[in-house]
Amino acid sequence: MSHSTAGKTLLALALSALLPAGAAMAANNKDTLIYCSEASPESFNPQIASSGPSFVASSQTLYNRLINFDPKTNTPVPSLATSWTISPDGKTYTFTLRQGVKFNSNKYFKPTRDFNADDVIFSVMRQKDENHPYHKVSQGNYEYFTDVGLDKLIKDVKKIDDYHVQFELTEPNAAFLADWGMDFASILSAEYADEMMKKGTPEYVDTWPIGTGPYVLQQYKVDSLIRYIANPNYWDGEVPTKHLIFSITPNVETRLAKLQTNECQIIPAPSPVQFDVIKNNKDLTLHSVDALNVGYLAFNTEKKPFDNVLVRQALNYATDKKAIVNAVFMGSGTVAKSPLPPNMLGYSKDLPGYGYDLEKAKALLKQAGLEKGAEVTLWSMPVQRPYNPNSRRIAEMIQSDWAKVGIKAKITTYEWGEYLSGMRKGEHDSALFGWMSDNGDPDNFADVLLGCDSIKTGSNAARWCDKGYDGLVKQAKLTSDPAKRAKLYQQAQEIFYQQAPWIALANGKTFFATRSNVTGYSVSLMGSDFSKAKLN
Repeated sequence: MSHSTAGKTLLALALSALLPAGAAMAANNKDTLIYCSEASPESFNPQIASSGPSFVASSQTLYNRLINFDPKTNTPVPSLATSWTISPDGKTYTFTLRQGVKFNSNKYFKPTRDFNADDVIFSVMRQKDENHPYHKVSQGNYEYFTDVGLDKLIKDVKKIDDYHVQFELTEPNAAFLADWGMDFASILSAEYADEMMKKGTPEYVDTWPIGTGPYVLQQYKVDSLIRYIANPNYWDGEVPTKHLIFSITPNVETRLAKLQTNECQIIPAPSPVQFDVIKNNKDLTLHSVDALNVGYLAFNTEKKPFDNVLVRQALNYATDKKAIVNAVFMGSGTVAKSPLPPNMLGYSKDLPGYGYDLEKAKALLKQAGLEKGAEVTLWSMPVQRPYNPNSRRIAEMIQSDWAKVGIKAKITTYEWGEYLSGMRKGEHDSALFGWMSDNGDPDNFADVLLGCDSIKTGSNAARWCDKGYDGLVKQAKLTSDPAKRAKLYQQAQEIFYQQAPWIALANGKTFFATRSNVTGYSVSLMGSDFSKAKLN
């Protein structure tokens, strides 16, 4: 999924031309807010990106979607759609679109009309239709769209009039509405796309983005900075801070240092070991958000010895999850036992989970014929996430635990793009991974991460297919009654517990830190919202 460095450099050179050569980072004043981003974006089109930093830099600053999520209840609320209706059979969704929404402009394009139904249809069909003129532009890999199954679920999308769009589905799907608040569902300009296609430069739609969001892209210097300017016509009210700058700072210690010296005013994902430093500085504020996520170790169930359920159960018992959470999360997480996060519809509070029990682990390994042990590889993520703030440390603790029952694990790691790619292809024996909710719906975990179809898309890192489990989560997707859905997910979690395709490790909170004079910036299920952020 990751763009090549060469591709990113060309994009950066092109975008740098938007400002005079040598333009320096703006001096810190109340008109300028600086955010220390974790990484360069893969793309400025969220349809073809897959990483958090890419979404923060694109969908969460430049674009809007049909719906948003209420930050307290994680339920769908209006955005570019003001309302919607669902047919009694659950297979037809009709969206009423917001009127008077302006698209941004750049040096190549000035819109002649407001946002309308054509833009929704373009944004859907580019991803769905392999024969669409834009489908293969910029390599045309729409991971999220296919991971959640929209390529097969959407039978048709049609324009009723400029401000009404209708989706016909092949079957009912209780998660469908929530999908339209996800990053990949950002609405692009069909008019811009038509104009760039006529000019022979369709890739500009992805590299010179045009959206309806709170900010407009001005400049991008790869691995250095991204510069935005406030959208003067933003439909959701005035954007209080005129200039937004992303200072790309991959190192977690450097991010905190820049926050301390006021070189940036917001940082994502501080390490738990930094919490006390932030709390003890009167000029800084540490913020936490209850998140919907799960960190886990996936066993590749297609490979020996993890094709044997007894081995998977044994290593669940052999892993001291409480010790890992205490040592690594430092109060920022809790021990997990399910693929669903607590607070999510269908989460089973009564699921037993696996306690730390070396004797049980040894007995199960003996039963599996592995009393003499085995050698395996354990992949460790090269990035920090709320569900895994220190992957190397977690990997080492698991390695130490498994050694006590004769399983020798060799820890390996790769660059993040390679890691994701290799895991999707099933090259690992076991791998640390995790998931953050995109849309607040349990299907986004239960099916996307463990469904049989998700082996093909690559999001099922365990490569585990259990027909009983799969049938239950597919039935839950077709069920609109929340109580009935919850019961189906609870039954599916019982099978997950028995079959142990993962070691469910932790549910983590999302943390960010700001200078104390920052107000209005928020982080929720949809990620970062800069539209109300300002310096006081």
